[in-house]
Amino acid sequence: MTADVFLDTNVLVYAAVGAGRDERKRERALELIESTEFGTSAQVLQEFYVTVVRQASRPLPVELALEWIEQFIAFPCQTIDHQVVRIAVEWSERYRISYWHAAILAAAEALGARRVYSEDLNAGQEYGRVQVVNPCA
Repeated sequence: MTADVFLDTNVLVYAAVGAGRDERKRERALELIESTEFGTSAQVLQEFYVTVVRQASRPLPVELALEWIEQFIAFPCQTIDHQVVRIAVEWSERYRISYWHAAILAAAEALGARRVYSEDLNAGQEYGRVQVVNPCA
């Protein structure tokens, strides 16, 4: 199970609920989803669900959120096992980032992805063998 790139939660959220001032980001997110062999993680799918159903300015119905998730799991999805947790804890300390961001990076590396598309980390920075790319820059 490998992926060329790893899509962070914010990319998937823009695809599902980005509109108005986020329309450009929505278009870019959809382009990435349609044109790349991407991967995600169980954590990303959990965050996606909570964000689009409970936190979005225009929340999605649960059924529609699940339809999006079903589309995403057609691609590689990294489980969060003890090895990913251990690496995330180490990277959180080493890079002085939140555990949750480190878990995204650790999951991406576990999938073999060399790039993580995310707005939440420093674009261009490398963490282990993974480089962060801002998808909307």
